[in-house]
Amino acid sequence: MARVNPEVLVVGAGPVGLFSALVLARRGVRVQIVDKDWRTGAHSYALALHSSSFRLLDSVGLLPAVLERAYRVETIGLYDESTRRAEIRLGGQTDVPGFVAVMPQDALEQLLEAALKKLGVSVLWNHELSRLAADADRAVATVDKLEKDSVGYSAAHTEWTVTKTFEWDVRYVIAADGHRSRVRRSLGIAYPEVGQSQQYAVFEFKTDADLPSEMRLMLGERTTDVVWPLPGGYCRWSFQIDGAAPEAERTKDRVAVQFGRTQFPVLNEERLKQLLAERAPWFKGSVDEIVWRLVVRFERRLADSFGSGRVWLAGDAAHMTAPAGMQSMNVGLDEANRLAGVIAGILRGGESPAGLEAYGQDSLRRWRQLLSLDGGVKPTAQADPWIRHRADRIPACLPASGERLAALLGQLGLEPA
Repeated sequence: MARVNPEVLVVGAGPVGLFSALVLARRGVRVQIVDKDWRTGAHSYALALHSSSFRLLDSVGLLPAVLERAYRVETIGLYDESTRRAEIRLGGQTDVPGFVAVMPQDALEQLLEAALKKLGVSVLWNHELSRLAADADRAVATVDKLEKDSVGYSAAHTEWTVTKTFEWDVRYVIAADGHRSRVRRSLGIAYPEVGQSQQYAVFEFKTDADLPSEMRLMLGERTTDVVWPLPGGYCRWSFQIDGAAPEAERTKDRVAVQFGRTQFPVLNEERLKQLLAERAPWFKGSVDEIVWRLVVRFERRLADSFGSGRVWLAGDAAHMTAPAGMQSMNVGLDEANRLAGVIAGILRGGESPAGLEAYGQDSLRRWRQLLSLDGGVKPTAQADPWIRHRADRIPACLPASGERLAALLGQLGLEPA
């Protein structure tokens, strides 16, 4: 337990929360990070780092370790139900790395947590924020320590109970506590849906297919599917499906391997082979060991505000989007860097708190563009008719944002509307 009252409390120990805490700690700010779960997620959906995230990781000394463990994806192939229709090259710009780094989210979290420990900051797992009050000068956070307790007699079972409660008087709170953010709800910030939700059947398996260093998008008439190559002969397929997935499926697995969920009989090997035959008949590889399968629901949501005063949001606490492009985590890392940098500047450099308002306004503007709420894209005269027909779906599928996203779209003959 931290013996000195922290200056900044970070709620949520996913990549965004861990990165914000690391930036603060490197700037000499006393920071404490808490998470209600008992460890980092062992298997999460996010698995790719955009080239724009490399600069951030390099700034905290982690880029060499990331690239050593990552699988490099250098192209994006676009397919219809049977044929390759277009290609995007991720290289070609001298100032931007020409690849995306495929690295599971849990591996990134482990690197970030280890870097924090070297600076004397440990994540307080099993610690849940239960109350938050903020005024113009400070924020008071009540945090409960959770432990498992055996209850019952003839049918004993365990449940989480509060064993200790702490109250911290802090200067700022960073809420990186995910789409169910308790901090966001305590602030009364609305989190409306801004687009249709999507359900995906996800399969990760070993195959003998010779998958190149390419992410592949299957843009059918009504579905958007994606396959990512993984190290060791594995790949991950995500198929858009009809029907509703339980909200609980948005959580990260906390066990070593997820073998499937019996309440979803659709996720058997027979169903996987059927989906491959229907949507990717060009895939001729074997389906060997299936190491992970689940149904995930992805919503498109955007908070009305990124915070105010002493409490600010970053990552999924403020936004959610379609899964293929891995945009939410990567843009969230940039938000963590910017927000932590502003707070450190206020606490250590005497900078104006006005930078926090700018952070909130800029972030909201950025996500309104990414979610096509302001503008969107339009095809140029050079765009192929097949691309024209799918233009509105493509931006959310590409592993990039900002100017880099615009450059990739330009290869397909698309430009901002």
